[in-house]
Amino acid sequence: MSIKQTQAWQKLSDMKKKLVKEPLSVGDGLQVKTDKIIFDYSRQLVNENVMAALMQLAEEAGLKSKIESMFCGQKINVTENRAVLHTALRNLSGGPVLVDGRDVMPEIKAVLQKIKGFSSRIHSGEIKGITGKPLKNIVAIGIGGSYLGPEYLAEACAPYTVSGMKLSFISNVDGTDFARKTASLDPETALFVIVSKTFTTAETMKNASTAKKWMISKLGADPNVIKKHFIAVSTAADKVKAFGIDPENMFGFWDFVGGRFSATSAVGGVPLSLYLGYDNFHKILEGANWMDVHYRTAPLSENIPVISALLDIWNINFMGFKTRAILPYSQAYSKYAPHCQQTEMESNGKSVLIDGTPVDFDTGEIVFGEPGTNGQHSFYQLIHQGTTPVPADFIGFLKPQYNVGQEDVITHHDELMTNFFAQPDALAFGQDSNDPHKKFSGKRPSNIFLLKEQDPFSAGLMLALLEHRVATKGFVWGLNSFDQFGVELGKKLGLDIRRRMELFKKDQKDPSVYAGLNNSTAKLLKLYLSGELYS
Repeated sequence: MSIKQTQAWQKLSDMKKKLVKEPLSVGDGLQVKTDKIIFDYSRQLVNENVMAALMQLAEEAGLKSKIESMFCGQKINVTENRAVLHTALRNLSGGPVLVDGRDVMPEIKAVLQKIKGFSSRIHSGEIKGITGKPLKNIVAIGIGGSYLGPEYLAEACAPYTVSGMKLSFISNVDGTDFARKTASLDPETALFVIVSKTFTTAETMKNASTAKKWMISKLGADPNVIKKHFIAVSTAADKVKAFGIDPENMFGFWDFVGGRFSATSAVGGVPLSLYLGYDNFHKILEGANWMDVHYRTAPLSENIPVISALLDIWNINFMGFKTRAILPYSQAYSKYAPHCQQTEMESNGKSVLIDGTPVDFDTGEIVFGEPGTNGQHSFYQLIHQGTTPVPADFIGFLKPQYNVGQEDVITHHDELMTNFFAQPDALAFGQDSNDPHKKFSGKRPSNIFLLKEQDPFSAGLMLALLEHRVATKGFVWGLNSFDQFGVELGKKLGLDIRRRMELFKKDQKDPSVYAGLNNSTAKLLKLYLSGELYS
């Protein structure tokens, strides 16, 4: 049965009609307080009756049992017949997690110990480059989930880096990315981390091949150059070995970890442990685990990922707000919005239910964002006075990462936080004015997430909060949030275009280069291959 057919859904539809006429009232009860994070949703367009109906919706969707099914290793990714166990990656209690009757925790712990040992030997200088210099410049090559989550964590935790270590990411197959990231890179101190589960991802392997050629051109063709300066995060041992990487320097992960949920696996663990040290990576796991436990055990009415997800559903399906802004008041969280964007839009951008039947309601949302206060001088105009409200998440911290301007009455962090507290109220309550250009309608919903410190623990906590918020929406809507077949058709067509390019470079007059293409694509491809544009 579609969630739209439930009593709660109908109740919420009726409530929406009445609520739009009521003034916004910030209530004290619309807040969840913990010792790690405060979640305030009092500026949402809801009241206690709406929240009760949303809780009823969660119950009618069987949310609690679906959450438990995920943690217990049931194969809830039915289209790929896989369990969904990114939570097992940070299961610090050490209890068993079973998949097909097999406890996966010993394998997870073994990979963590391997990461710990390898990173410590890099930091101690035991492992060096081919010329005997220490490896200080880590370059992670991956795309999508293989870099967005780790890049967010690396930026968020940058003050905690091991002295002298640097980390960069090459993701785009556009050669500009590779050229710029390697322009000043010292090959003697560089260590490339190739992240690809199958070692076949087209963009990643193109960049990896270019990195291999670049390294050989700098340090010579001795096979030990690649063995000393390349490692892999993959499950394809044969392909890793064929590339020239020592299989002993391959770090595995599992098909029960989806790409966008893989930041706490070796995908993030290897580059982050090299950059931050294993102990700080472990603190990221601790923060994620704290949120995992909260999500699994807290009552729905006090559960931060659940409440935030239900509010998203209220805004999307009942209020008609299909865009959400991620607004961290922290420059360190500059990569959080891009990671949210992928996790949200790749997971729940679906038009069929988990059983394959079409949905008859909106799913997913357009997610974007920018750190405050930069966003205020960019797109906040639309958020405040545009014709369609954009729900917003404000993320703030009690303490800064750097004590800049401490000698001033109002420090840099104080100045930042004046805006953090002011903007949600401006959206909520607006401003009346006789001048229509200066009138603000108000009643524009937002959440406030307030944490203490911008440290690895908090970064892991916010990572897991995102993951569980996304999963909750999928569970309630009745979607499979853990596959992503939508990315495949373009790739398939791209392989055909690649084949045509190869044909052209063998024989420019080969008629099959353009055969079967629609007229527009054929003309554009011909222009590209000729290197000429219409004058």
